[in-house]
Amino acid sequence: MATPEEQETPEQETLDPAAERVRRKMVRFMGINLAILFTAVMAVVLAFVYKTLSEKPEEPAAAIALPGDAMEGVIDLPEGARVLSQSLDGARISLHVRLADGGEELRLYDLSNGNMAARFTLQP
Repeated sequence: MATPEEQETPEQETLDPAAERVRRKMVRFMGINLAILFTAVMAVVLAFVYKTLSEKPEEPAAAIALPGDAMEGVIDLPEGARVLSQSLDGARISLHVRLADGGEELRLYDLSNGNMAARFTLQP
């Protein structure tokens, strides 16, 4: 039996010069595209890292600290107004108010600074 060195190996066909030029162009094209792709991926990764490191944590709303984490403040309502309902969302409170003249309003207050953020008159 013949050893592997003695076995006949098919001779590798050489490409004609035109096909070799096309192959070289394709290899160069692939290398350039891979370099561009790698650069784009690195730019995205660096932008993500920069954004993550440069973000400052949000500070909690400034409120008067009382024992037991209680808040204290005053909400000014017009004379004779009556609160019909309320809704709390984070640092904002919405009040449905009946005014002394019989009209109704929705008032939105920011609890972090105690100021009125918005006022909406309800029309019948």
